[in-house]
Amino acid sequence: MKVFMIGEAANHKDKLAAFLTTACDIVPLPREAAHSADFDSAIGPDDVVVSLRFSRKGMAAPDFRLLHVPGAGLDGIDMASLPAGCHVCNVFEHEIPIAEFVLAAMLNWEIRLDALRASFTTDTWSDTYRARVPHGEIHGKTLGLIGFGRIGRTIAQRARAFGMRILAVDQFATDTGGLADAVLPPDRLPEALGAADFLVIACPLTEQTHGLIGAAELAAMKPTGVLVNVSRAPIVDEAALHDALSRGVIGGAVLDVWYGYPAGAEDRVPPSRFRFEDLPNAVCTPHSSAWTTQLPERRYAFIARNIDRLAADEPLLNVVRTPIPEPTSEPSPGPEEMSLS
Repeated sequence: MKVFMIGEAANHKDKLAAFLTTACDIVPLPREAAHSADFDSAIGPDDVVVSLRFSRKGMAAPDFRLLHVPGAGLDGIDMASLPAGCHVCNVFEHEIPIAEFVLAAMLNWEIRLDALRASFTTDTWSDTYRARVPHGEIHGKTLGLIGFGRIGRTIAQRARAFGMRILAVDQFATDTGGLADAVLPPDRLPEALGAADFLVIACPLTEQTHGLIGAAELAAMKPTGVLVNVSRAPIVDEAALHDALSRGVIGGAVLDVWYGYPAGAEDRVPPSRFRFEDLPNAVCTPHSSAWTTQLPERRYAFIARNIDRLAADEPLLNVVRTPIPEPTSEPSPGPEEMSLS
């Protein structure tokens, strides 16, 4: 068995090797291998591919046994491009740092620690002290969560400790742990928008959620409301968000996910059609909310366990697609076999 690690995943070759108990060759491949057939001849039917992205537009993909996504999001995977006999699994472990990032973003928005630090000098201390401006608190604020899965629940746990009121919007979730004050169905999204001091996007990008937050939804928010996106940028309409921030329709935004990403090692692409970083009420970060020193170790330990399970023919964990069975040709039923109901 070989394990092909594509793009950024290849940087963690040694971590994966340290956790594997199955003897296998680990082969790093460049980012381009996610979308190019140039490296496919090396991949065999018993092999594993580890990649955040995979597509073969107009080309047949090689047979391989498992695609393991080293993250939770599947929007970079073209399922139709995968061989029929391939399992697809993903991995989480990012809910902890993302929740810490969201709490830090909300706390910083209210406390303005950077501005407080910048205002302090020995020479101006006396005047600064006498004229200091009160800052806010997140205690008592309302947190709206769009999505109440692993990330949403982990954020809610921490926000609850700070005394926040929590409204979640989720089609499937039920709050059995008392983490939210209410879990609302999607048709009650306007209720959450109007109540939220902070609106956090924590749902996956799907056909249903693409453009979920547009001009009308942003206008329904409080004029002081802050949108925090740590999921996928296209869940929020790009032009509508820039317009709402530019005109002060909402108070601000913390944006960690973007509309454009480099696909190759030498690509230069803008993160958006608009320069959000030039807006005084936008905090822009480079998709780093989950990017901690501890995250890869947890993720690749999990991926190693799944590869070991694959080698031992044991059930895999976090399966999002099983092999597609080949169609069988059976004779058409005779008249006596056909249902009359």
